[in-house]
Amino acid sequence: MKVAINGAGIGGPTLAWWLAEFGHEPVLIEEAPRLRTGGYVIDFWGVGYDVAEKMGLISEVRRLGYQVQEVRFVDAKGRTNGGFPVDVLDHLTKGRMTSLRRSDLSTALYGLVEGRVETIFGDSVAGIEERGDKVHVTFDHAAPRDFDLVVGADGLHSRVRALVFGPEEKFEKDLGYRVAAFEVEGYAPRDELVYVSHTAPGRQVSRFSMREDRTLFLFVFRDEYARAALPEDDEARKAALCRVFGDMGWECPQILAAMREAENIYFDRVSQIHMPRWTKGRTALLGDAAAAVSLLAGEGCGLAMAEAYVLAGELARTQGDHAAAFASYERRMMPFLRKKQGSAGKFAGTFAPKNAFGIATRNLFTRLLRFPPLAEWLIGRDLRDDVVLPDYGR
Repeated sequence: MKVAINGAGIGGPTLAWWLAEFGHEPVLIEEAPRLRTGGYVIDFWGVGYDVAEKMGLISEVRRLGYQVQEVRFVDAKGRTNGGFPVDVLDHLTKGRMTSLRRSDLSTALYGLVEGRVETIFGDSVAGIEERGDKVHVTFDHAAPRDFDLVVGADGLHSRVRALVFGPEEKFEKDLGYRVAAFEVEGYAPRDELVYVSHTAPGRQVSRFSMREDRTLFLFVFRDEYARAALPEDDEARKAALCRVFGDMGWECPQILAAMREAENIYFDRVSQIHMPRWTKGRTALLGDAAAAVSLLAGEGCGLAMAEAYVLAGELARTQGDHAAAFASYERRMMPFLRKKQGSAGKFAGTFAPKNAFGIATRNLFTRLLRFPPLAEWLIGRDLRDDVVLPDYGR
């Protein structure tokens, strides 16, 4: 079958690779003119790690990744007041965990299909019309084409979802936070392989030192500090972050000064997508387009890879019977993703507790994670992915 996949981030290239392995003809469509770079750092474990292993990608993921040694919370004067050594998470995941740039994972995945799968950059699906056993697809720029299936792997603000299932507001659940991220070069101090965060009521800023003398900054704040719609360009984003974080201590004045040189600042709501169905006719959704768990959940990329693997595998198992494959895909993955969304919704509050008591409680909780039996009891269930990925014979 010929399958149009809108989005070349994480789920799209994963699906394209598996579809090609099973003898189909995927076509990747990416709105950006090239693969995206920079962006935030993700934690990578669980079912996504399993799928990457099946794709022969683990050595590359480990090479690109950072084996973080410590999560550290500091007060306004830089004194440690919470955190834990990350080896406890390494123990809970049996060593099958790393952290890496989302864009680096995307590049590694795309490298597996580059030259093997047709890719259209600088374009997006603009219209979808089913015509019997085909789907007529129009694009923002390219000439219309017919496909057997269309898959939306185009993220939280999915164009395919809007075209086929309805407007975003029908499905988005805003968790009540905003998030921003950017990188700069030459920032000091550096704490190698340590994720350092400072929290004030309703706001948190974090930094992580990366290779090539670059530092990633992540800002999380509650809605009550937003006061306005999402800023649409870098200058407006910088102004918003200066307003929200301008009175905080620690290194915040220095970080905001360094932000002046930043470009392509990521800024968005912290949201989930809840849908009763991920498929309709000859169109399917995966990843954040189908069931975003939220950026703060930390596992969204791995979950998208698992969904892509199962969707391609079910199409292979049913020998192209898309209706049966879609039904099985939803049956296998939806209960698992809904449970993940529930866990992520509860976890989001630890990033920016409402008040000083919440911050102190969070810091105490993180100090308890230093003890493996307590860590197992407190977060072991959340780190285990209670779904079995089928073996589709590849």
